[in-house]
Amino acid sequence: MNIPADRHYTNSHEWIRDESDGTVTIGITDHAQSALGDLVFVELPDVGRKVTAGEACAIVESVKAASDVYAPFAGEIVAVNDDLTARPEVVNEDAYGNWLFRLRPEGDRGSLLDAKGYEIAIGET
Repeated sequence: MNIPADRHYTNSHEWIRDESDGTVTIGITDHAQSALGDLVFVELPDVGRKVTAGEACAIVESVKAASDVYAPFAGEIVAVNDDLTARPEVVNEDAYGNWLFRLRPEGDRGSLLDAKGYEIAIGET
């Protein structure tokens, strides 16, 4: 299982990458896309939307199921990956190369898992 060390993770299977401008990029993990199967639809949040920590703000749908994607912490959505609307399956091809949205965090960032912690959480040790 691919779990890059340059990111943080949530127990709900989102990955978070810090950007140099203070924003964070968020996507779903390789574990999540594998469990979902072939993605057929992605619903992204609106740019400018304010979200709270733990709020469902995107949806990924596969041939098996639909799953919410949660904001790892409070903030404002500053960008979305519109390319996924036409080609959601690219997340299956490279979960860490195809992000869903970018967030400008506000306040406490809470606790996130590092790569080793996420590996333990999903039972990959």
